Amino acid sequence: MLSQNIKENTKGAHQTLEGMVVRQLKAVQSEADYAEVLKNFYAYFNAVEKSIAPFITPEVLPDYTERRNSSHIKADIEELGGNVDNLPEAIAPVVNNTLEALSALYVLEGSIMGGPYIVQMLNKYGVTKGTSFFSGYGEDTGKMWGKFVAVLNQYGENLDVRNRAIEVANETFSRFGDVFKGVTAE
Repeated sequence: MLSQNIKENTKGAHQTLEGMVVRQLKAVQSEADYAEVLKNFYAYFNAVEKSIAPFITPEVLPDYTERRNSSHIKADIEELGGNVDNLPEAIAPVVNNTLEALSALYVLEGSIMGGPYIVQMLNKYGVTKGTSFFSGYGEDTGKMWGKFVAVLNQYGENLDVRNRAIEVANETFSRFGDVFKGVTAE
C-alpha cells in the first residue's frame, strides 16, 4: 500500500520536521509566541493548498472541503490576537498530477495525528486558546485519516508512480521544515 510505503520512506524527513516543530513549541512562553509559530504552519499549508488545488477535486476526495485547512490556522492566529502579516517564505513542492497532490496532502493530513499531543503541550505552557487547528477532527480524526489513506492508496495502486509519490511527500516534509529553520519564539 502506498500510504505504508510513504510512511516508511519519509521517516527521516518526518522526524527532522517534528523535532523542529517541537523545539519551537517548547520555546513558546506566551500566546503571542504561539501565534508566531502558527504563522509558519499557515504560510506553508496555504502554499501547499494552492499547489494541490487543481488536482484535489470533489471527485478525487469528496470530503476535501470539510477537512481542516489554512483558514483554521488563520482563525487560531486571530483568536490569539495575531494576524497573518509578515509571513515567512513558504515554497510548496511542485505538483503535476493527482497522485503527487495526494502525496503532498499526506503530510498535511498526517500532521493531525500529532495534534492532541501539541494541544497538551501548549496547555502545560498556559496556552489554552488558538488550538482548534491542532484539535483536528476530534473524535472523527481516525475515521477522516482512514478515508484519506483509502483514496491515496487507490490512486497509488500503480507501482510505476510510487517512487515519485514518495519523492513528493519527502519534499513536502523538507520544505515544511525550511519554513521553520532559523525562526525562534521571541
